[in-house]
Amino acid sequence: MNFEAVGEHAARAGKAVGCAAGKAGVQAGRATRVVVAKGLRMLADQATPDVPVPPAARSVDLPGRGTTHVLDLAGPTPDAPVVLLMHAIAATGPLTWFTVLDELREKYRVVTFDQRWHGRGIRSADFRLEDCADDAAAVLDALGIAQSIVVGYSMGGAVAQLLWQRHPERVAGLVLCSTSARWEGHMGERVFFRMLGMASEGFIAVLADKVAAHADAVPPPSDEAAEAGLRAWCMSELRATSLWSLPVALAELGRFDATSWIGDITVPAGVLVTSSDKAVPTARQLHLAESIPGAIMRYAPGGHTSLVFDVTHWKPVFLDLVDDVVGRVVADRAA
Repeated sequence: MNFEAVGEHAARAGKAVGCAAGKAGVQAGRATRVVVAKGLRMLADQATPDVPVPPAARSVDLPGRGTTHVLDLAGPTPDAPVVLLMHAIAATGPLTWFTVLDELREKYRVVTFDQRWHGRGIRSADFRLEDCADDAAAVLDALGIAQSIVVGYSMGGAVAQLLWQRHPERVAGLVLCSTSARWEGHMGERVFFRMLGMASEGFIAVLADKVAAHADAVPPPSDEAAEAGLRAWCMSELRATSLWSLPVALAELGRFDATSWIGDITVPAGVLVTSSDKAVPTARQLHLAESIPGAIMRYAPGGHTSLVFDVTHWKPVFLDLVDDVVGRVVADRAA
């Protein structure tokens, strides 16, 4: 697959969302091209972590909402705490979290799924982070899970916050990684997100059709993917999400703002800050941690893709943070 060409396609997708937001869309497409090209180079250099290919996710119908694909990994005991993993933008659940699935399932039941407009997730007429949060609650319903520790990375961190706000009874604890309570900051970002939002709203039907058409061509997951190797599986999962979804998802992140209620969170929480992050400025990650009463804060030295490309440093910090938050949840229940 020519990933440089994919990036150029993302730039053209940005142009297509309207003249008013053409520049903003092109910037988003170029940023995607850079990230994807970097990922390809690192994969080619054998930088992919030495972990197994995850099992195939299964199709799960969420009544009244649609169908998504869910990966549900049993824990060591039937009553093991449940960890619900929310994925990043332009990815799938398994692709975001594949580096830590084996370690997590040694202690917890692990659930992740493809959010709408991503991978094999729900197809819909529009994309709203609030709907993604409601989808997560519906996944818990479908699996018969009353509560979980919700873990979110980047965009998934915004959805995790909304899941607590909209369905607090389903959230026993929160772990928020490389994310923020607000994406809009300085004037340039406000202009970028708002222009992208206006244009995306104007072309939402066209974009939804393109995302659905792409999803129709994505093959179902299969355990045979393990035979092709981890790098081939990663590329296949990366291709599963249409780049036409990016302008809309980015615009939604610009609209997201939890600053008025993030301080009301009362469940045990942890924030993992990536200290060299350029996608979500470190200062905003720190502000998120400081805004949640009693939140545990941990640092990883790398950038926004540390969970894959700096996994040696990132993974132990992440796993310890999850254990700490779960420990607080268990202690609170015992008390």
